Amino acid sequence: MDLKNTTHKTIIGAAQNMHQIDSNSIDLVVTSPPYPMIEMWDDIMALQNPKIATALTNNEPHLAFELMHLELDKIWKEVARVLKDGGFACINIGDATRTINSNFALYPNHARIISAFQELDIPNLPNIIWRKQTNAPNKFMGSGMLPAGAYVTLEHEWVLIFRKGGKREFKKPEDKLRRQESSFFWEERNIWFSDLWDLKGTKQKIDNSKSRKRSAAYPFELPYRLINMYSLQNDVVLDPFLGTGTTALAAMTAQRNSIGYEIDPKFLEVINENIQTTSLADLNSNIDNRINSHREFIINRQKDPKKKDIKHFNAHLNLPVVTSQEKNIRLHYLNEIINEDDQFRATYVEYSPSEDGLPHVLKKSINQAALSKL
Repeated sequence: MDLKNTTHKTIIGAAQNMHQIDSNSIDLVVTSPPYPMIEMWDDIMALQNPKIATALTNNEPHLAFELMHLELDKIWKEVARVLKDGGFACINIGDATRTINSNFALYPNHARIISAFQELDIPNLPNIIWRKQTNAPNKFMGSGMLPAGAYVTLEHEWVLIFRKGGKREFKKPEDKLRRQESSFFWEERNIWFSDLWDLKGTKQKIDNSKSRKRSAAYPFELPYRLINMYSLQNDVVLDPFLGTGTTALAAMTAQRNSIGYEIDPKFLEVINENIQTTSLADLNSNIDNRINSHREFIINRQKDPKKKDIKHFNAHLNLPVVTSQEKNIRLHYLNEIINEDDQFRATYVEYSPSEDGLPHVLKKSINQAALSKL
């Protein structure tokens, strides 16, 4: 197993049939499908089933909603097939609000997807509410300050978490070590595994697309967190709705392999350009941010007299850590992203405190004096 290289493949085609992927071969799915009943996705949905367009034309929104989800159900069935036992599926989805035939209503996409996975005998685990930051001055819908006419503002989306089968097992010594090396920091755990995320959205306009002009992409931080939370280095991450390639970039940065499906062939150029023009420095800054945030956390923790002394040390990062489970964390910088015909290959170099110019902390001196020099 080569931990210094990962591969990233884009497949153009509908994810309703992912015949290129073997059953029980994917470690993690991270994706965001088209949101049923959001108008920008009507045409793409109708291409899958013309009855969707007919239902909308005939002012039958609940029929259109169900027909759209029946198309997504085909993809969730494929997700269930390709996932390994113990593998996770993380699905970012927003509910939709829409006025049809003068009737305003909410269409609960998240609930319908949960039902679909339950039918596949894949249980839903506790989910994440993504509260999207907005600067809109007039957020409320309806009649302003007058009662019995306004609607609650819809400012959140969902990250639904599913796991196929029971807990993933790590029986081989090399898998146990890889799990330890893929660990996250104690303070990251406390933030990432909260059920409420407050992340800014990302730019939606696509300047170089020959197809749609808005991407509906999620911010890089969202798949990057999920990939670190639910997979190991060198695992395979699947995105059945690749879009502009954000999941692939996050997988590269987290040192995972990736496969993405995109139904629109005109989007291949967008995906490839996005991967090729995103600078290594920008991607590697995510590693720097994790390390710098941890160093700052350690310093602040040691300043608090109410906190216990830190007794553990990670020699790879040359930093104190809160728990023994963090002692073997290894982080790698992207070294190169190479376009090899029908896929990209990423190479890595291990993070080194001396190469980065960060001061060393002596392993035998994990105390306030040493930490003050960090």
